[in-house]
Amino acid sequence: MMVLLTSSLLLLLLGHALPVMLQTPDNDRINCYPEKGAVPVEAACVSQRGCTWANDTANPRVPICHYPADYGYEVVSKTRTVHGYRVRMEWKTGQSCAFSTPVQTVTLDVEHQTNSRLRFKFYDQGNPRYEVPMDMPGPETAASPEYEVGIPESGLFYINVTRRDTGTLIWDSSLGGFTFADQFLQISTRLPSPYVYGFGEHEHATFHHDLNWRTWGMLTRDESPGPPVQETAADGTTYDVERNNYGVHPFYMAMEEDGNAHGVLLLNSNPQDVTLQPKPALTYRTIGGVLDFYMFLGPSPEEVVQQYTQAIGRPFMPPYWSLGFQLCRYGYKNTQHIQNVVEGMRNYNIPQDVQYADIDYMERQLDFTLDHTNFPDLPEYFRQLQGEGMKTIIILDPAISKNETDYPAWDKGVQMDVWIKNEDQSGPAYGKVWPEYADEFLPGKMPNASWDFQVENYRSLVGFPDFLKTSTHDWWHEQIVNFHDNPTDGIRFDGIWIDMNEPANFIPGNYDPATNSGKCENNRWNNPDYTPWVMGDLYSKTICMDAHQEGTDGTTYRHYDVHNLYGWSQTPTTLRSARVATGKRSIVVTRSTFPGSGKTGGHWLGDNTSKWDHLHKSIIGMLEFSLFGIPYIGADICGFWGEPEREMCWRWMQLGAFYPYSRNHNQKDVIAEQDPSAWGPEFAEASRAVLLTRYRLLPYLYTLFYQAHTQGSTVVRPLLHEFRTDKNAWTVDRQFLWGPALLISPVLEQGATSVTAYMPDVRWFDYYTGGEVSASSRGSNMTIPCDMDCIPLHVRGGYIIPTQEPATNTQSRQD
Repeated sequence: MMVLLTSSLLLLLLGHALPVMLQTPDNDRINCYPEKGAVPVEAACVSQRGCTWANDTANPRVPICHYPADYGYEVVSKTRTVHGYRVRMEWKTGQSCAFSTPVQTVTLDVEHQTNSRLRFKFYDQGNPRYEVPMDMPGPETAASPEYEVGIPESGLFYINVTRRDTGTLIWDSSLGGFTFADQFLQISTRLPSPYVYGFGEHEHATFHHDLNWRTWGMLTRDESPGPPVQETAADGTTYDVERNNYGVHPFYMAMEEDGNAHGVLLLNSNPQDVTLQPKPALTYRTIGGVLDFYMFLGPSPEEVVQQYTQAIGRPFMPPYWSLGFQLCRYGYKNTQHIQNVVEGMRNYNIPQDVQYADIDYMERQLDFTLDHTNFPDLPEYFRQLQGEGMKTIIILDPAISKNETDYPAWDKGVQMDVWIKNEDQSGPAYGKVWPEYADEFLPGKMPNASWDFQVENYRSLVGFPDFLKTSTHDWWHEQIVNFHDNPTDGIRFDGIWIDMNEPANFIPGNYDPATNSGKCENNRWNNPDYTPWVMGDLYSKTICMDAHQEGTDGTTYRHYDVHNLYGWSQTPTTLRSARVATGKRSIVVTRSTFPGSGKTGGHWLGDNTSKWDHLHKSIIGMLEFSLFGIPYIGADICGFWGEPEREMCWRWMQLGAFYPYSRNHNQKDVIAEQDPSAWGPEFAEASRAVLLTRYRLLPYLYTLFYQAHTQGSTVVRPLLHEFRTDKNAWTVDRQFLWGPALLISPVLEQGATSVTAYMPDVRWFDYYTGGEVSASSRGSNMTIPCDMDCIPLHVRGGYIIPTQEPATNTQSRQD
């Protein structure tokens, strides 16, 4: 540390017993003014927050008010337990806390669960607090743990974890700032290297995190990927907030300088954020629950994911047909429109396995209904497609309209008491989403009406099913099975796509009849002292945080605690219902996810945009969800928002042919169609060629999914998973691997006629020609000429990739 040459130091040097003033290095500082839009004030920093003021840095991102290193708790006792330690600690006397009320006595349980899995959990032993209602494995035998845990016997508390065989420090909380308050829980740790991956769901510019004082909020939200948004501070200045998207994944993997890797899960579902700084270090902040950490020691990145999925649940095994190409759009006008698209695909012999129906098929966007004006013949057409070897997937949203006179989904839901309750539990927490009022002209016929006007005047009130509740599972199951089996008013689907399950709401909070809009009470749930770095208020675009939910065991929860679990709780019951309805393995694709969602569902990266940089960012998102244990992952090929451009869509079809979940999808009311048959014969032939390559490789892809299902391996993986001692591979995110053996290097830039691909130092063979990459190109970047029909593929030496003769769907290949 730097020593300040102050009068205090000079007196000390002269023999006077005065303390030396030590300055905390910039990169070690833990921010004591972490709230959004905060303007630090020196007097408040020191006297009210008990922190250190140091306005001496040229970098505006460095905190000028930071926690002293000795801020936190002091160890009172440390005792051995069967599987580790129990530590009791006390809040330091006289310390201030800016947010909420500190818990005076905190207990830490350290469990050596297996040789490669460590758990350490901070909680209030005297007052039970909310914990995530998720089954996690308990301690087993850890005869030779790969870690050592260091905790002092007395004095200032900290915890560090060291990798036993290398001595690498992989967790060190001695930076200061540890706080366990009622609605503000904070802990920081040093990192062993700046190579950190994970945390989500967000749009990241690179796979490895930017550690330049970046803060990422985690709260599920109906929010498209995109750049940061600007919010306004109390003094009128603006600041950037990163968009928090559909899922929450408080999991990261970090590389160690020698090529080992470890992963860390914070099992906490409350609104939270994480700050990464150049030390390297990170700080967790959450506003409820407990701090329940699971650490996975690897040592390889692939083993980290295997150990992680062993804890949260192995990924589901998708049906073979779901690995084929899939086609969808929001805005099909009628059954004939869908039929024309499918026939266009067939005219060009472009492979297609799945055809979707978005909310257009419903009557006024009401779940479990059929639009008999525009789609009366859709059930018959879907049965025809199924008879021809294709499969069908329909969309379902969770919100159910209450403004209907005879609507079984609502009526039975009331009877079975399935709705999330409002704050005083006097009735459902109402919102507004897609369903429209009956007998009103449609918003689509009001070209001059604003979105807010449409929501206020033409969207009906909805209730939100409480998927934590047993009766809701039974109700949802009944609705799905009945809809599948209804020959005239239902659809015989093969899979289900669940959307809007953050849960999304078109008004901020619960419906307020006085304002005909949304409103939440000003209380500690809706407006806590500390709001994490998420967009807007906690209840913006969703329901109030003080709403009530009920678990399967009858436990009552605040939505504040379980909001991030909404999609996670909806997915398993949806898959169970789909399997019963179809009598097959079926599939569910969900927009909102949480650790463990991969056990029963896949995911797409949401409402992306038709622009070039979203090709690259889709690879990053795909790699992140591979880390999160959700290998059935992809992005909307050619982009959801905006008018697609021909060359971009061409290249995106080539890239998307190698997404595990390969689907072309776009928004309503764009002028152009963007399915592969819509662009003319040259585009169709290029799409056909690359999809036939995918279909030829499906036996290999299916094998990778089986290994993911049984062993927890990744399907798509970054190069660093296979080449962990090659630091050049640690930052590669414009290429990716299928399993260990197939390297994909797509074109991602407009006008490009070549690809610069990194070729790790092993033998590689061109997939198309069998030619070997020269030894001089291995371990370096290689320029590959690439015309419009090219996507470079390379096979790793020493591996056999199973293939098959492709066809235009998988039905004829399942032999």
